[in-house]
Amino acid sequence: MEINNSTKILPLIDEYPKVFDELLKLSSKAKRFKNPIVRKTIGKKATLEMVSVILEVPLEQIIATVKIAIETSATIPPEKNRKEMLKKLLLDMHKGVDVEILKVQFKEAVGDITSYEIGQLEQQLINEGYLDPKEITKLSDLHVALFRESLDLKEEYETIPGHPIHTYLQENLKIANLIRQIRSAPEKEKIELFQKLGEINIHYTRKENQLFPILEKHGISGPPQVMWAVHDEIRPLLKSSQPEEIDLALQKIEDMIYKEEHILFPMTLEFFDEADWVNVRDGEKEIGFGFGVLPGGQWKPVTVADIHRPLPVELTKEEGALNLDIGNLSIEQINVMLKTLPVDLTFVDENDEVAYYSDTEDRIFPRSRGIIGRKVQKCHPPKSVDIVEDILKKFKSGEKKVAEFWIQADGAFIMIRYFAMHDDEGNYVGTLEVSQELSRLRSLEGERRLVQWGN
Repeated sequence: MEINNSTKILPLIDEYPKVFDELLKLSSKAKRFKNPIVRKTIGKKATLEMVSVILEVPLEQIIATVKIAIETSATIPPEKNRKEMLKKLLLDMHKGVDVEILKVQFKEAVGDITSYEIGQLEQQLINEGYLDPKEITKLSDLHVALFRESLDLKEEYETIPGHPIHTYLQENLKIANLIRQIRSAPEKEKIELFQKLGEINIHYTRKENQLFPILEKHGISGPPQVMWAVHDEIRPLLKSSQPEEIDLALQKIEDMIYKEEHILFPMTLEFFDEADWVNVRDGEKEIGFGFGVLPGGQWKPVTVADIHRPLPVELTKEEGALNLDIGNLSIEQINVMLKTLPVDLTFVDENDEVAYYSDTEDRIFPRSRGIIGRKVQKCHPPKSVDIVEDILKKFKSGEKKVAEFWIQADGAFIMIRYFAMHDDEGNYVGTLEVSQELSRLRSLEGERRLVQWGN
């Protein structure tokens, strides 16, 4: 391979990881070539001559360093292939090998890893049957411990106010500051401050509904499942007033901030394109923001025209009214009707994909456009997937037609019903979820035969 001043750096780093390790020894500025935003902008054009300028290292030394790194990489035996070595390290960890021993092996054999590689690696272990998401959930902290030194090399995010990642980071700053206040507060004030952390549920719900579905579309489902499981460990702790549970919650939240900023966010910046980010931005306002953070307006998508696709011809108003079993309604009338009903509706089609939800003003459970087209199994935390699968199985076979649940939270009585939907020939066409807050209806007594406005 001919290496000269016009050779591009990123292909070399991707094919020969040792190139990056050796450049990092020359200058800490080399770590920017692992930054997702840099890789997608200036990184695509960066030649060795540009690397020389960026690192402030003579071009001759850059070229010599790269050549030696490539030559020594070629002498590495096949069994020490980077990906296979990383896989072996993780599997050894799961077998109980001491993390400190594995850290030394990792540093000697691999040297560095990106959040992108961690996500791909964990997903590969799941796809190949070595692990299931529940195992990774238990061991995710160990994964971070093994790779922590490499992850600590991350650049600061070059995001713009209004970009979803910028909003998440601003919330994390507020969360971290609140945690510091809680830890330093007198015991009488600690619980009151701790209760304010409840807003973190908005932050987590946005991730679950906005970021996770798009990662899944890109083939990464393991890490999102792991994070969702940890969210569900944190949520009940936020309602506690026991000192040991408060301390545990604070630690888990801090660990989650680290995983977001060192693994999740860089991973999304690597995988998502501009269209993905526009979809995230459009949907997140439906869920809301926490801790007084509001998105700025500086970030603008580059390809707006490519994002806003027109509705299929058969769904446009020009088609006129639809002939229903009884009567005729236009698409607009049907849409307004579904939004007016005093219930939350979600429809899952015959392929188990979310096809619709009613966009009511005060939904009981948050929804956003990110879930459209998402497998319904992925819309539930890992601990609930078995229940979802059982309902769908019984609905499809015709064994059951309705599944009902009800919960009580913060004075509300919420009824959740799932209905199997079959056409006139008995073919399964999907499942309809109907949720309704029934506190007022349950409290009614006697009769009211005339309307009384405002009550």
